[in-house]
Amino acid sequence: MLLKFTLKFILLLLFREHHSTHQSPLGHAMIRVILASFLLAGVARCYNYDEVLRLSLMFYEAQRSGHLPANNRIPWRADSATTDKGQNGEDLSGGYYDAGDFVKFGFTMASTTTILAWGYLSYKEAYEEVNEWENALGSIRWAAEYFIKCHVSDYEFYGQVGDFSLDQGFWGRPEDMNMSRPSYKIDKNRPGSDLAGETSAALSAVSIIFTKIDSNFSASCLSHAKQLYLFATQYRGLYHDAIKGAAQYYESTDYGDELTWAAAWLYKATKESQYLDDAEYMYMKYRLKERPNEFYYNKKVAGVQALLAELTNQSEYTEAIQNFCDYNLYVQKKTPKGLLYIEKSGTLCHAANIVFLCLQAADIGIKSMQYREFAKQQIHYILGDGGQSFVVGFGKNYPLQPHHAASSCMDRPAPCDWEAYRSTKPNPQVLYGALVSGPDENDNYKDLREEYIYNEVTLDYNAGFQSAVAGLKQLELQANRNKALLNINNETPIGNWTDVLSTASNVTDV
Repeated sequence: MLLKFTLKFILLLLFREHHSTHQSPLGHAMIRVILASFLLAGVARCYNYDEVLRLSLMFYEAQRSGHLPANNRIPWRADSATTDKGQNGEDLSGGYYDAGDFVKFGFTMASTTTILAWGYLSYKEAYEEVNEWENALGSIRWAAEYFIKCHVSDYEFYGQVGDFSLDQGFWGRPEDMNMSRPSYKIDKNRPGSDLAGETSAALSAVSIIFTKIDSNFSASCLSHAKQLYLFATQYRGLYHDAIKGAAQYYESTDYGDELTWAAAWLYKATKESQYLDDAEYMYMKYRLKERPNEFYYNKKVAGVQALLAELTNQSEYTEAIQNFCDYNLYVQKKTPKGLLYIEKSGTLCHAANIVFLCLQAADIGIKSMQYREFAKQQIHYILGDGGQSFVVGFGKNYPLQPHHAASSCMDRPAPCDWEAYRSTKPNPQVLYGALVSGPDENDNYKDLREEYIYNEVTLDYNAGFQSAVAGLKQLELQANRNKALLNINNETPIGNWTDVLSTASNVTDV
């Protein structure tokens, strides 16, 4: 009923505006904006975006490595891996564990940081409204400070700490680890343009956010971003050729997208034209104008298109990102219940990343209503519209057994080992905010710890999802402001407005 009343009301405004001899201050354009906002706010179920954002940030806090801060909100976590070191004794403590294991993969950590920072830049008001802005800042600062530690010299960067083959033999708490934790790096002789480029992009994005908050930290981030970009462009190579273990888990198939991505983010951070020139040159050189099918840690092309569209407003880029979003909205395979389906590994991550980019496109005026509704549909599927919440700790039917070692352990001092992995009970610790991999192409899902293809959790799974939720929260705030702008004049407009009411009465409630 609310939607039908709203549409009747706005159609009346449009009728009055059309027949008025003097255009009201609200104007046609404002009424259209209000209509779009009401449509976005009134369709489908409502979810508590505030809570989702809070929980997602808590997931990142649960993944922290090193000496935890005094404001740690995760009671079952404590200091861990505080002696992580480089090959020459460099301090590599800090950063984030990648997933339910305890390896620190720099490539995906950097990609995660870039997407989170992009969301913070775009939707700061959403985080402030839900009183999570300081925690949001803490999440990306935690990563950026670790990247700066890893950048031990101009052409030397540590991209991984921990050996996955050793790590896989341990199931327990990170605080109890006693296995060897070797470190792996890229340098002049074994370069990694993709890793250096992505980390440059992350540090550029973080530098923008901290410009007026902590100018010294911002300058440090930007300095490292510039040097890592030089490293990435001057010494070319794929990082997994230098860090062999990464190929099995986080292979990189190209570095042209990361180089272009890094240049574009440096331009956004500095407004120095050389970086935009570089980005546009590499965009053509690496043929990034073609429509990709996805956007994730190994495929940044769609992100490059969206960012360059924002920075330049040139049709070449705006048309590219529109083609990407249109394909996913109208053509790409969907599950029977409507989830965008790219592949089984990280099903929900893929969908969330795509709609986050489409929200970015909508923010610069590209099919705003369609893309925002598309984003809402996909995010709401994740939150429960499909009959299952896929966010741990959120909703009435959320995952109880995420594939995550630390949260499967009882409170200390109880021992934790492979018996916890084999337990059929829910994880004793609730891994609040974690987005699991998700269902298959037929919406089937198994909430079993050992079924990692369904219940894996990772840093990068949450990044686009959290940023998309922040975008929807900000739209919700805008819709609420637009409602306040409507001041109904009690005088009935002169004229026959029966047709207007008739049109509104044909609207079906959803």
